[in-house]
Order: sequence, then structure tokens, then C-alpha cells
Amino acid sequence: MTLPAFAAATAVISAGALLQGTVGFGLALLAAPLLYLVDPRLVPGPLMVSSLVLTLLMARREWHAVQGRDLGWSLTGRVAGTVAAVAVLAVITARGMDLLFGGLVLAAVGLTAQGVTLRPTPSTLVTAGAVSGFMGTMTSIGGPPIALLYQHESAARIRGTLSAFFVVGVLMSIGALALVGRFGMSEVRLGGLLLPGTVLGYWVSHHTTGRLAERHVRPALLVVSGGAALAVILRELL
Repeated sequence: MTLPAFAAATAVISAGALLQGTVGFGLALLAAPLLYLVDPRLVPGPLMVSSLVLTLLMARREWHAVQGRDLGWSLTGRVAGTVAAVAVLAVITARGMDLLFGGLVLAAVGLTAQGVTLRPTPSTLVTAGAVSGFMGTMTSIGGPPIALLYQHESAARIRGTLSAFFVVGVLMSIGALALVGRFGMSEVRLGGLLLPGTVLGYWVSHHTTGRLAERHVRPALLVVSGGAALAVILRELL
């Protein structure tokens, strides 16, 4: 990776970690399409390494707010979604992956933007977990389906429960990618390059938690993520 690419990747991952550390999700939604434009090798495996470290830190900080019952249902769905993603990854072409990646990012933006009110019940948790597992394994963006269920819960519950879900879910997805030859030492090394920015963003989030309103962050997040996803699709089509 060139020095300018490393600098750009560090800036992107720092901003994503700051966002997730503050409001509970957003690292992958912001970082995945932008990192894909910087260097496609950074997504999904290396970004998952960064996400795993960040969610471990957040789960430790917010452990008191984790809802254990919710985790059981959502992780059951995550298993099913991860298996489905493995089946697709085993046969998809490079061009198909680019187009699917862009499409899934746009789907994630749509899920985040829509205003349907859902609650974390067993059925919605299993369904959201399955969608999260598929999207998370394919693109590293597994947050929006689950975050949608918790949008009206307390900030601590969002950060804690989502972080605990992502720790286990990301480990599942990394294992799935390894099974189809899409995660190895190369992804670990690239993921290591993202860690300084991840830790920096998390550290800064200690000072922004409770001060940065999600209603102000969400519009900018959706515009940046959606625009980057469209750029990925257009780059492949044109």
C-alpha cells in the first residue's frame, strides 16, 4: 500500500471508529465503500479485523448495558445469514462482487435512512441477524439491520448490545471468509495497518459520547456512504 493510500485509509477508519464509538454503529457503513475506493483489498477481511478490535473495546466499556436474551436470538439469525454468504462467495466473480458490494452498501444506506419503527422481538431479531450475517460477511457492513431494531432504545443499550453482537458476528464472518479462501495472513497484515486509526477514533469517542447527536450525524453518513457505493458501481459499469 502506498503512503497516500495508507494516509487516506487511516483517516477513513479513524472517522468510522469515532462514529461507532459515539453512537453505537457506523464504522463499516462509513468506511467500507470509501476503503474499497482506496484499495479493494481492504474490504471485507481487513476491515473486519479493525471492526473486531473496536467492538471488543466497546463491549468492554458498555458491558453493563448488554441484553443477553437479545443476543441469543440475533446470533441464531447471524449463523444462517453467514452460511448463505459463504455459498455466494464460493461462486461469485470479481465483477459480480464489485456490483454486489455496491448494491449491498446502497441497501444498508436505505435501511439506515428509512423510518419504519421495529422493536427487538424474537422474530425481528432472528430476521435482522440473518440479514446482518449475509451483508456483514459479504461487505463487512452488518450494522444497519440490527441497529434498526434499537433506534429507539437508550444510547448505552445500543452501544453495548450491538458491540457484543458484532464481536461474535465478526468472528463468524472471518471464519466463513477463511473457509472460501478470502481471509488469511494478507488480510491480517492489512487489518493491522488499520488498527492505529481504529484506536485513535475509539479514544476520541470517549470525549464525544453523549455530545454528538445521531440526528446530525446520520444525514452526512448516508450521503457519504451512498455516494461512495455509487462510485464503486459506476467504476465497474463504465
